[in-house]
Amino acid sequence: MPGQIKQMIDSIVQQRSKGNATLVATTKTKLTLKGVNPERFTSASPDDAAVQEKLRVIAAELGVRV
Repeated sequence: MPGQIKQMIDSIVQQRSKGNATLVATTKTKLTLKGVNPERFTSASPDDAAVQEKLRVIAAELGVRV
């Protein structure tokens, strides 16, 4: 089902930032530095199991659930 990566990214960003614009930018930067560019994925992007697993690991490091 396309778009699951985008949903995972949005969930991580929302949980970490809780609406704070500065934390939104910081979280997206952290994702980019860890190898997942949030701007690259849309709701129409095909899902990639490797990227999904990487996001699960990143979420665990950041202390959030996806």
